[in-house]
Amino acid sequence: MSDIRITVLTADQREERTVETGTRAWQLFDDADVVVARVNGTLVDLSHELADGDEVEGVLIGSPDGLAVLRHSTAHVMAQAVQELVPEAKLGIGPPVTDGFYYDFDVAEPFKPEDLEKIESRMRKIVKENQKFDRRPVSDDDARTELADEPYKLELIGLKSSAGDAAEGASVEVGEGGLTIYDNLNRKGEVAWKDLCRGPHLPTTKRIPAFTLMRSAAAYWRGDEKNKQLQRIYGTAWPSKDALDAYLFRLEEAQRRDHRRLGQELDLFSFPDELGSGLPVFHPKGGVIKREMEDYVRRRHIEEGFSYVGTPHISKDGLFHTSGHLPHYADTMFPPMEFEGSNYQLKAMNCPMHNLIFQSRQRSYRELPLRLFEFGSVYRYEKSGVIHGLTRVRGFAQDDSHSYVTPEQAPAEVKHLLDFMLGVLRDFGLEDFYLELSTRGEGDKFIGSDEEWEVATDVLRQVCEESGLELVPDPGGAAFYGPKVSVQAKDAIGRTWQMGTVQYDFNQPERFGLEYVAADGTRQQPVMIHSAKFGSIERFLGVLVEHYAGAFPPWLAPVQVVGIPVAERHTDYLYELADRLKRHGVRVEVDESDERMQKKIRNAQTQKVPFMVLAGDKDVEAGAVSFRFRDGTQENGVGLDDAVERILAAVRDRAQV
Repeated sequence: MSDIRITVLTADQREERTVETGTRAWQLFDDADVVVARVNGTLVDLSHELADGDEVEGVLIGSPDGLAVLRHSTAHVMAQAVQELVPEAKLGIGPPVTDGFYYDFDVAEPFKPEDLEKIESRMRKIVKENQKFDRRPVSDDDARTELADEPYKLELIGLKSSAGDAAEGASVEVGEGGLTIYDNLNRKGEVAWKDLCRGPHLPTTKRIPAFTLMRSAAAYWRGDEKNKQLQRIYGTAWPSKDALDAYLFRLEEAQRRDHRRLGQELDLFSFPDELGSGLPVFHPKGGVIKREMEDYVRRRHIEEGFSYVGTPHISKDGLFHTSGHLPHYADTMFPPMEFEGSNYQLKAMNCPMHNLIFQSRQRSYRELPLRLFEFGSVYRYEKSGVIHGLTRVRGFAQDDSHSYVTPEQAPAEVKHLLDFMLGVLRDFGLEDFYLELSTRGEGDKFIGSDEEWEVATDVLRQVCEESGLELVPDPGGAAFYGPKVSVQAKDAIGRTWQMGTVQYDFNQPERFGLEYVAADGTRQQPVMIHSAKFGSIERFLGVLVEHYAGAFPPWLAPVQVVGIPVAERHTDYLYELADRLKRHGVRVEVDESDERMQKKIRNAQTQKVPFMVLAGDKDVEAGAVSFRFRDGTQENGVGLDDAVERILAAVRDRAQV
């Protein structure tokens, strides 16, 4: 038997090896945590036969790719269990998703919680049987024959055959090139179950360490509301029981912090059906937080050299054709309104209108960087299935800015904007973040020359690398007009949220014919750099509610102080203190309800008020109050002057939580 030469890649070295022809990837690795391999950059099963010259890397189960394969394999086990329990169930698709997986089924009746318990029990039996995931290529015709009873799989095969590629929403089923089926083989080598899938998968079901099913829900086939509604089962899988338990704890904590629930309990905002889905209203207490955010970021933009501008909510649609948004972004814009012989659009972005401001008169290089900023209300047609509280809405306000610079000024401006954005996040208590660089992908979505994209991407990449923060690539994730950098921030329980962005745009200045007069008298085209520090005020506020679990730092809290009299005769004394605090801008209330004092304290703690000041006979006599904090601690006999100074210091300190 002849030998072949391969290269084995590890985290810190490349090792050249000579192995026998027919060697499988699994033979290279002793680590039980290696569950798939990456051969020449492509993920493959460990049973993959190696060829001369291959570069091979083991993929650990706890890595992002390893977790995706684990969850995809668990989705197959779940689908097998469903069809063993409900033989008439027809298969949809079953991809891995963030932190878990799902599979869609066409069944006569929706799944109930007790059904999920039975399915999970059957899954554990399949895992224990140590069934082997076995890949085999098939022709389109053979696949149709084998899966004749699976109408949704037949549809995917037809879409692949007609389009020559994977059907949308079904990439885990159908890949480029020929079709493959995965058989689940029992110990006798018999096919226990099979599915159309491009893989890869774990070697066997027993390599699934820990999983649980979470819930079921209705879902349209391939996400299209015109298609039949299927039943989707969600689950999660992790490399160990401890990792699963930690995830479930995070879920419980996330539920406790859910901004939709806290928004109602704290009377911050609501989502009236009368307005329509994804259109929030802010109540007085939520309005306080929103106003503080707006005042803060408006002041910070002015400090950073931006001019405040304002633009309308609608425009003739020709403006968005000029910008390129209607040809490339129409699916996320609301339908046009026709009147006076023209079509008008609700604006989904502010940049075209800022271009008109730049264009309104001749510009000199001496004016650059020209920085424009506004709170622009924009409207985007999000599908109802993805709308989620404040974090995914249809109407929102962006702290949107556009910098017009010379090409030479672009790197410094990107750095300026990135530093500005990170400073904003830190002021609001977010300290743990990394950067994501979204670059051009394939297809006709992206406009502009290769050279322009390369220059823009290099500028963003260099600034990101110089920041010292972790930089994660996002191939194909750029906007149609240029690459972007987004800040991914972690909240108090470790979840990652996309926050602000910086985008390099060489397309819109050309499309609008923007020019400035250079030092030599020639007319030159500026570079346009988009940036939003919050991203959207609504989404940022939703993230803050969950980050702080509603217990905002004193400077952001809707009510900063509550005065609680021990008896009615102490009320006037606390009102005098409240008036004194109000003169300094402190948001203070006195609870003069008929509730007992202990109930008033509990109410203030439930509303997560930072400070409670209590007054009884001894306090009034001594010119003092008792300080009670929302963590339940209390300090008695605090003089009024001292109490005022301590409160003022706290509400002025953005670092104090």
